[in-house]
Amino acid sequence: MYNLFTVTILRFVSIYFILSVIIAAYFYPGGNMHDPFQIGYSFTHNFLSDLGGYYTRSGEVNFLSAFFFNFSMFLFVLVGVGFLFVPWLFKDNSITFYLSILGSIFFFFGTIYFAAVGLTPHDLYLSEHIYFAINAFRLIAPALLIYIIVFFRSSIPNFYSYLTLIFFLFTAGYVIYQLTNGSPRESVEALVEQASIQKLIALVSTLNIFLLSFGFKKKIKELNLS
Repeated sequence: MYNLFTVTILRFVSIYFILSVIIAAYFYPGGNMHDPFQIGYSFTHNFLSDLGGYYTRSGEVNFLSAFFFNFSMFLFVLVGVGFLFVPWLFKDNSITFYLSILGSIFFFFGTIYFAAVGLTPHDLYLSEHIYFAINAFRLIAPALLIYIIVFFRSSIPNFYSYLTLIFFLFTAGYVIYQLTNGSPRESVEALVEQASIQKLIALVSTLNIFLLSFGFKKKIKELNLS
């Protein structure tokens, strides 16, 4: 059970998300907020959220891209559930155990917000979509910070502690960036900058979840859990 929820699910959802984005980008008909006549999907001129819209920026129906992207986002619910099992890997120390519970609560709600992004396409529920997309990272940041402490206090190799620290710095930096940047509608340059940074942090976050599963696997073996 522990292997399923803290290892297999985290790896599956991470890989599925990356593959789904690639497939969704391939099927995206075209258009961005500054150029509705753009052909296909652009890494620098489209946000990931464009893949989940019911209609594209060019006004075409976006069924295939929306299906793959939105479903992959919804699957992050499973990651949140998986993190609810993680604290039991640290039950050998009461302080570490309770810290991991707190961190997992933040992770759970953060992933729920990611899932909600897939349930609120930007062209149908713009305000809700923006709310969930922005605040998901604001919940993940404290979760990472708490788990840095958890890993340093546990028998997990320090590699995972330092790795999580790097991911935390990326996430915290992105949260600050969100608070200080302007609207991508202001210029093409602003769009390119924000769309590119968004994909970077999405890749970092997905890689974070994937790699943490290896640390959890080590704890499962150490505790002889299954």
